[in-house]
Amino acid sequence: MSNIIKLLIVDDSAVVRQVLTAALDGVSGIKVIGAAPDPIFAMKRMEAEWPDVIILDIEMPRMDGVTFLRKLMTERPTPVIICSTLTEKGAEVTMQAMSAGAVDIITKPKVNLKTFLLESKNTIVDVIKAAAQSRPGKIKLSAPTANLNSFKPNNDPLLGNSHLKPMAETTDRVIVIGTSTGGTQALEYLFTQLPRTAPAIVVVQHMPEHFTAAFAKRLDGICQVTIKEAEKNDRALPGTVLIAPGGKHMLLHRSGAQYRVDVKDGPLVSRHRPSVDVLFRSSAQAAGSNAIGIILTGMGDDGAHGMKEMHDAGALTIAQDEASCVVYGMPKEAVKLGGVDASLPLSAIPQLIMQAPSRALFKKH
Repeated sequence: MSNIIKLLIVDDSAVVRQVLTAALDGVSGIKVIGAAPDPIFAMKRMEAEWPDVIILDIEMPRMDGVTFLRKLMTERPTPVIICSTLTEKGAEVTMQAMSAGAVDIITKPKVNLKTFLLESKNTIVDVIKAAAQSRPGKIKLSAPTANLNSFKPNNDPLLGNSHLKPMAETTDRVIVIGTSTGGTQALEYLFTQLPRTAPAIVVVQHMPEHFTAAFAKRLDGICQVTIKEAEKNDRALPGTVLIAPGGKHMLLHRSGAQYRVDVKDGPLVSRHRPSVDVLFRSSAQAAGSNAIGIILTGMGDDGAHGMKEMHDAGALTIAQDEASCVVYGMPKEAVKLGGVDASLPLSAIPQLIMQAPSRALFKKH
């Protein structure tokens, strides 16, 4: 790919096509090479010049966005950003698209569309640039293990598991995970590998408001662990995954022997709400060495400073390795700050979660 990102806009709305094309005109590093009303027109345009990034509507005539996306990912994987309406139906279909390989989401309201798109220009530019650095199709989702309830770790030298024992019986350990671009696929992979006896897990996935509920609902339907969008004072329990709601920060706190989460408004932190840094910093304070911090694929540096605080508080800290990331941004920044004990491939992380080792028992190789 050249230094100029070639962008194709595929959207049924003439307003979206016109406003985005005009708004991005003159933006350094981005060139809109076409704007098509549906995938059929888009494919004809792509015969002449292949885009580096595609902004894709979901509901279009002749061919819907998810069908087009699946065709792309099979024939020639290309970074795709979903452009979806802020509705429950839109959120559910968008989750299908994310599972099929889309790397990010931008939203569009039903009213005041032009104003919204113009006001969101900087965010859209950031999303396009992040998508251009991604490697779509990097994650190959595996089917869940045949008998997850009898989970037996493999002898993986990365984990030094001969000295480790599963910790699923106790609520004393908590797993905190942060991720962004490519994270929906990574989390789906992880959680479909876990049995219902997995330790308590709390997650920040960068995602717009209204979409995290649909994401949690979809995962809950295909995983043995219970997965829900977090609410204030929810308890972090074994076998349960709590996902921070879009537009809200999530913090971990301890109440006696129990871990609970707080969900609250607040300013953007590390340019995000929810912010991985907010979750990780609260985990450092609330759980210390009883927490395991995991930072997965994502653009930017959110979570790097929080992971360093977890590391300094005695927690075991793990980064997804570059080879298995869709975007090696957030893990890279965490490693650069010196807050990561080990970098592991995504495929090794379910085993680590089930063993829930302390740093003292973890063998680095």
